[in-house]
Parts: sequence; C-alpha cells; structure tokens
Amino acid sequence: QVQLVESGGGLVQAGGSLELSCTASGDTSCISTMGWYRPVPGKGQELVATVTSGGSIFFADSVRGRFASSRDNAENTVYLQMNSMKPENTDVYYCNEGKPNSACSYWGQGSQVTVSS
Repeated sequence: QVQLVESGGGLVQAGGSLELSCTASGDTSCISTMGWYRPVPGKGQELVATVTSGGSIFFADSVRGRFASSRDNAENTVYLQMNSMKPENTDVYYCNEGKPNSACSYWGQGSQVTVSS
C-alpha cells in the first residue's frame, strides 16, 4: 500500500508564488512517474505537470514558463513550484505517483490553492 501526503497549499495574491510537495510512503517500488493534476468538471483530471523517471518534465500550456516541477527520488517526493500565479490557477491540486498504463497509480489528498486578484 502506498500513501501520498501533500503539503504547501494556501492563499496567495496574484503574481505571487507557492510551492506544493507530495511525499509517498509504503511500497513505492512501482513508482516511476510523478505529477500534478487539477480537476476539470465532467472530464476528470487535467495534467498540470509531470516528471518522468528519466527526468523529463511536461507542463500544461497554461502554466508553462510560470510553473516548475522537480522530484527527489530518494525521498519519493515531487514538487510543484508555482510562480506568477493568476486567479485562474485557483483550484485543488492533486499529486499522482505511479507507472503509466498500469495499476500502480496513487493520489494525494489534494491541496487547495487560492489566488486572489
């Protein structure tokens, strides 16, 4: 069993920054990809950023250039650094760690991020 614990959400003014972190514990042997998602009503989860086991990072177009993501494999932790934030970035952000196209997929509890204008 794997558990993911997120931290770092909160309230920030437009133009400000926040960092989210997500740490996995338990049997993490199947985990290769780590990433962040936000819910889209009626469509499930939308990718925000993902970091592969090889270190490749992919971003949604809406955050590319403003957000950064990294991972600490030794700590099974993935980070999302959100800069130049906009009110439209307000949402609950969920981390996911696992292996694509497999049953190995685990979700964090969600972190509320609110950006005030």
